[in-house]
Amino acid sequence: MKKFDTEAIHTELRLMPGWSFVNGFLEKHFVFVNFKETITAMVRIGFEAEHMNHHPDWSNVYNKLHVKLRTHDADGITEKDFTLAKKIDVIANSMIKQ
Repeated sequence: MKKFDTEAIHTELRLMPGWSFVNGFLEKHFVFVNFKETITAMVRIGFEAEHMNHHPDWSNVYNKLHVKLRTHDADGITEKDFTLAKKIDVIANSMIKQ
């Protein structure tokens, strides 16, 4: 899988509010209503990640979820990362009260 260069990463990120490129990872922080909603989102994201065989680095504290994406096999950011990031946004946005 082709690794994106920094310019291509930043071009893609212009279309993805809240995501950033930090220390070689695509990153985003989410805040949910409570722990139950956060864990529910993580489970739903987990099913998508498993289906894609592309698993995020993430951490969770109560209602906060921090997601980091990187294609380790390519040692960088690839289309897989952007695809999963977009799926994560759909899941999170369907659950977060706007």
